[in-house]
Amino acid sequence: MKTIALLVVSNIFMTFAWYGHLKYKSSPLWIVIMISWLIAFFEYCFQVPANRIGSYQYTTAQLKTIQEVITLVIFSVFSIIYLKEDFKWNYAVGFSFIIAAVFFIFKKW
Repeated sequence: MKTIALLVVSNIFMTFAWYGHLKYKSSPLWIVIMISWLIAFFEYCFQVPANRIGSYQYTTAQLKTIQEVITLVIFSVFSIIYLKEDFKWNYAVGFSFIIAAVFFIFKKW
């Protein structure tokens, strides 16, 4: 659970670092790059420990799968609330295929 909590916090920072500047398209590019790098530093402060701690419980494929699902959820909320974009039906279908991958990654065969 600690790994997942750290990945959630990490992904919140990551999403703002990667996409937060899109709300400020008139800002100089060099400024948003510097701000994004600063935000990304905090992302790594949570992401690296999350993967280190998680590696004792999960395989790296499982860790990556968990991270991707968290990223999709956070990005979806972010794009709707922060960027004011619509969530379309085809996004839900595509995301559901990715989430179906969780079954195959975590299933004990």
